[in-house]
Amino acid sequence: MQSDVAVLGLGQMGSALASAFLRAGYRVTVWNRTAAKATPLVAEGATAAATAAEAQRSAPVVVACVLDYPALTEILDMPDGILVNLTSGSPEQAREMATRGVRYLDGGIMTTPPGVGDERSMILYSGDQKAFAETEKLLSALAEPINLGADPGLAALYDTALLGIMWATLTGWLHASALVTADGATAAHFTPLATRWLGPIAGFISTYASQVDAGSYPGSDATIDVHLATLNHLVHASDVRKIDSTLPRLLHDYARRAVEAGHGADGWARIVELLRAKA
Repeated sequence: MQSDVAVLGLGQMGSALASAFLRAGYRVTVWNRTAAKATPLVAEGATAAATAAEAQRSAPVVVACVLDYPALTEILDMPDGILVNLTSGSPEQAREMATRGVRYLDGGIMTTPPGVGDERSMILYSGDQKAFAETEKLLSALAEPINLGADPGLAALYDTALLGIMWATLTGWLHASALVTADGATAAHFTPLATRWLGPIAGFISTYASQVDAGSYPGSDATIDVHLATLNHLVHASDVRKIDSTLPRLLHDYARRAVEAGHGADGWARIVELLRAKA
């Protein structure tokens, strides 16, 4: 073994991972189906492997970031060592991969390629806890490593859930921007208020977490009755300005259903029960 870590897959993210390891002073072997993608990394000091198998035998830790789990399964050939899989997939795929006889860590990268190597970024990990302890320093070169425990599926599950928050937040902001710009305001003028408002929203979430776990939803900040009345205004404002009202109508429907079920005096966290009812 001539390297400290091997990186399989040199797309934008895989290349960023390999480059971060090199900047941190590690010896890095790289491999990609299209060999030319290794050229910039070789110029930075990496060693290019001719085959995926050669790369996997070059280092005690292999970091994979390929297209999908079937692509990884096709090239997986590790007699020993630690596999850190940063390929996007489902919790079920991660748990199945952990049964393949390798020391396995699954990961969820919570940043874009430019954020790799920034200590303010984070990557979620779950799986073999001894493997995590042995690789934590190495993985710190990529971002802050967050250990979620022994269940190899948790990193993928948390990754998916966090992305759901991102999409919901971004789409909520886009709807709000469409709303205010319809009356001549600008998104640039509106957005500082939107980002400032995210602070109190984070406070609501922290308060609601214990309520969700306890199954008790006091309406101490605002009741669903009040939310429903205000959501009426959001739907109306959207319709008048010919802004797509699918999102506010969805939120309105959740509030209406909760009120009709007799929970109008509860807080917004009660909506989790409607979400769970679909399971």
